[in-house]
Amino acid sequence: MFFVFGLGNPGLKYKNTRHNAGWLAIDVLAKRHGIKLKKTKFDAMAGQGMIEGEKVMLAKPTTYMNNSGYAVDGMLDYYNVGLENLIVLYDDIDIPFGTLRIRDKGSAGTHNGMRSILSYTKSGDFARIRIGIGKPQQNLVGHVLGKFEKEKRDDAQALFERAADACERVITDGVCAAQAEFNK
Repeated sequence: MFFVFGLGNPGLKYKNTRHNAGWLAIDVLAKRHGIKLKKTKFDAMAGQGMIEGEKVMLAKPTTYMNNSGYAVDGMLDYYNVGLENLIVLYDDIDIPFGTLRIRDKGSAGTHNGMRSILSYTKSGDFARIRIGIGKPQQNLVGHVLGKFEKEKRDDAQALFERAADACERVITDGVCAAQAEFNK
């Protein structure tokens, strides 16, 4: 079974913000595949289902971004799942808005949610789909925690759809195939 986590922050204050790009991509996957997410004992909204014949658990940690590792590690430990079955989707300021970067392993970079996951799991050896939100000239916090401008909302939704497409490709054909198609 694949465990697919989208990173974000809970609460209306953060709804539809750039920092919740991972959550928004999970919402696309859940809707496409009829997977209902509900509150779990792992501090996450999660639901099981099938994507292209593969069993999956979609999850959105509700621990706030900086402690995402708590929910990820707790769920992986409970289900006795290795990191080879983990996929994490998250926003990234270090790549241009509208682009995706898929990797099979790596560091946390500047992302606090990923730092938390690496701290809890003690490894960066898992697939990740970085969703480009771009870097502002100034006011980084305001940019990350802000909502997409009205004129970018359609492009942002298309980006979340592509992130979901990329995740489906990782599940069905592996990271290398997804990289060849989506890392452009």
